Amino acid sequence: MIKGLNILLVEDNPLNQKIVVFHLKKHQHQIHVSATGEDALSVFKQQHFDVVLMDLMLPGMDGYETTLRIRQMEMEDKQRPKSLIIALTANTLDNDRERCIQNGMDEFISKPFDMIKLNHILEKSFEKE
Repeated sequence: MIKGLNILLVEDNPLNQKIVVFHLKKHQHQIHVSATGEDALSVFKQQHFDVVLMDLMLPGMDGYETTLRIRQMEMEDKQRPKSLIIALTANTLDNDRERCIQNGMDEFISKPFDMIKLNHILEKSFEKE
């Protein structure tokens, strides 16, 4: 089980924020919560996150645009390690996963939040390090 990652949760729903933070803290992850894409970008500029959990339906700038801008920041700063970006969405249409990948996200988790699936993704992504 992977522990102690620095995670940016981009989620506008307060109940969903509490549920995800509760589960992540059990695994000793450090979590910063942003309720908007704009706030997420501001925070992302200031520090590195191992993982970004990105809600797709955000007020203002959606999760797709926020992800594209994060990837642009990473490309501009060659010293910055690439973050793992995982989409969180209630949408489960066949093309949703494909659209997430096309917009720079690495993985996709449908809501309600599934900590077992997240742990599997984290282990697959970080165990090699």
